[in-house]
Amino acid sequence: MPNLAQNLVTTAARLPGGPAIRLDDLLVTYADLDRRSASVAGALRERGVQPGDRVGLMLPNLPSFPALYYGILRAGGVVVPMNPLLKSREIEYYLADSGARLLIVYADAEGEAKEGAQASGADVVAAHPVEGLVGEPFEEVVDRADTDTAVILYTSGTTGRPKGAELTHVNLMRNAEVTATTLFGLTDADVVMGCLPLFHSFGQSCGMNTSVLVGACLTLIPRFDPAKALQVIGRDRVTLFEGVPTMYAAMLHHPDRASADLSSLRLCVAGGSALPVEVLHAFESAFGAIILEGYGLSETSPVASFNHPDRERKPGSIGTAIAGVEMKLVDAEGRDVPLPTEGQGDVGEIAIRGHNIMKGYWRNEAATAEAIPDGWFRSGDLARQDADGYFYIVDRKKDLIIRGGLNVYPREVEEVLYEHPAVAEAAVVGIPHELMGEEVGAAVAFKPGTQASPEELIAFVKERIAPYKYPRRVWVVETLPKTSTGKILRREVHPPEAS
Repeated sequence: MPNLAQNLVTTAARLPGGPAIRLDDLLVTYADLDRRSASVAGALRERGVQPGDRVGLMLPNLPSFPALYYGILRAGGVVVPMNPLLKSREIEYYLADSGARLLIVYADAEGEAKEGAQASGADVVAAHPVEGLVGEPFEEVVDRADTDTAVILYTSGTTGRPKGAELTHVNLMRNAEVTATTLFGLTDADVVMGCLPLFHSFGQSCGMNTSVLVGACLTLIPRFDPAKALQVIGRDRVTLFEGVPTMYAAMLHHPDRASADLSSLRLCVAGGSALPVEVLHAFESAFGAIILEGYGLSETSPVASFNHPDRERKPGSIGTAIAGVEMKLVDAEGRDVPLPTEGQGDVGEIAIRGHNIMKGYWRNEAATAEAIPDGWFRSGDLARQDADGYFYIVDRKKDLIIRGGLNVYPREVEEVLYEHPAVAEAAVVGIPHELMGEEVGAAVAFKPGTQASPEELIAFVKERIAPYKYPRRVWVVETLPKTSTGKILRREVHPPEAS
């Protein structure tokens, strides 16, 4: 039966001395990584973790992350990846909703984690930055069925709280296989840049899982910094760079760019949000490396479409569906939007079907039925297709803000603003930003007889949610635009200078 952890065992047997993970001067071979994952699996079994149990994993890009990730899977557990910047109230929700019995964190996050875990009853354990957890090696790989969940990735819409997308072992194995072979052409001679967060679907599937599948080396940067990225690409002779648009812009405009050696790059991959065509052309001109854009979501494991290397590349497009996956556009009634005979056709919502579609939302049948009403997953993204079938994203159905490739959900931020005693109304919106793609902004109206400064409100929110989510810009209005039924119209909320 399939278990994603088997990929590591197979690669370690084939390439025991091959470089698996690098972090500056530290090098972990595939034999080392396999041994460490077995040690983690043993430690989990000693703590009573059984097949199907959920285990939270809250670490930055450290060598222990893949050891822990594959160790959890090896023992038959379900990985619940979490952003290490989450605050206690967010951690509490993730643990309670997933029913995780254990949360593995890195030392700097232990305080928030323990506070968040109190209500859920989950145990918290700090991981060694390299070894992970140490226990008696558990050499076997627990068999899992095709429909067994491997990872629960939390995502959210504009209503309700975050939902856990259940990705099966088969979802993740097939996505890694197709991505590594038909899209990236990865081999064990490649060096992949690991600056995308491994707790995020893009870095996890396209960086870590593809590298382990073929035996490539993943060189890590715990937190993206353009100067460090330029240095590591040259130092480690990186051949494949994966990043979100803000990373490409940051490296392109960094003063170290002129002295950087990026001659080893054979391919760059962009995703997470739309890459401005000007940035794409400028980066390729400066560094001589081609950028291919793709598209996906947490619910699609994540890759759904790509500008395939053996086909025409169309800048500004997210390409066409990957092997084994179908994509189409549907209108508001679910009817297919036809391909145009020339130019670009009508706008529709992207619907996806194939091996990459999640099992469903964890313990949320209603949300699952809404997202997959007829076997086709509704993405919430609006796009057009051209006569060749290439997709072009034009808007988002959901009021999602993508800041530096990370999702920020307006309602979550608004709910924190509403906790401030002076706030009567709040609307959180995305503001175009040259570096981040979008920045988080908020318009607020005060209760009669109260007031607060924008700086005070920013600090209030910053204390309560992860750093990438809080608004960098707050402006005060007398009232917010509303529909006739009183619903706030986010699309009509703009910062003062944009009015």
